[in-house]
Amino acid sequence: MTLIIILVVVALVIACIAIYNNLVKLRNNRENAFANIDVQLKQRHDLIPQLVATVKGYAQHEKELLERVTQARAAAMGATTINDKIQAENALSSALAGLKVSVEAYPDLKANQNFLQLQTEISDIENKIAATRRYFNTATRELNNAVQTFPSNIFANMFGFHKEPMFEIPQEDRATIEKAPEIKF
Repeated sequence: MTLIIILVVVALVIACIAIYNNLVKLRNNRENAFANIDVQLKQRHDLIPQLVATVKGYAQHEKELLERVTQARAAAMGATTINDKIQAENALSSALAGLKVSVEAYPDLKANQNFLQLQTEISDIENKIAATRRYFNTATRELNNAVQTFPSNIFANMFGFHKEPMFEIPQEDRATIEKAPEIKF
């Protein structure tokens, strides 16, 4: 009889240890999931400004080049005297030569590629953040299930485990989040 009591007590102790260890594992898994979100957010905060600055810089170069050609063309068309026409046509030739060199070096004028690359990088980072948030919410749900279900809820209460919040958009931010983001150059 005492052997049976000892075996039952040992089984209960082992079950308690297993439940406690599972709660710790679930809590650590949730914390790790949030650390993964931090990694992705850090990448977003580091990469996006660099990409935007790169695209802005190249777009400015192309904008200036195309503006010079447009201004030179307008001046050539508006010139009335021979000297003005010569000067305007020389300016237009110079601007067109610059455009030709740029087109030869960059046949499809790289800003288009830079904007597409920026769009791809932003989309990739946002997808990674969304995936890590989903993983975090899954880890949180598993912990919350363990904290709230019997018999682990008894041990959760004894050892200070409690229901944790999901990664959700605050109600006051929902209207802002539902709008498409604006990227300004």
